[in-house]
Amino acid sequence: MTLVETHRPATVVASAPLTRRERVVLANLAEDVTLEQIASRLFVTRNTVKSQVRSAYRKIGVSTRADAVAWARQAGLSSAS
Repeated sequence: MTLVETHRPATVVASAPLTRRERVVLANLAEDVTLEQIASRLFVTRNTVKSQVRSAYRKIGVSTRADAVAWARQAGLSSAS
């Protein structure tokens, strides 16, 4: 087997389905805005957004905003793809 034959494109799969709100929050993370600004847009508190971000990170297996943005772009969730 060659390297080309063994290499498979990475698939974008969350360990559990993301909620609609988690998908919206992930899409907003790609923009240069704070969690406070995202919360204001969504008419919720900053702590609510933090909880949704934490939950989404856990489900998609990332630990940084940059990784989450990359995952969202790959999954087609980001408006800046």
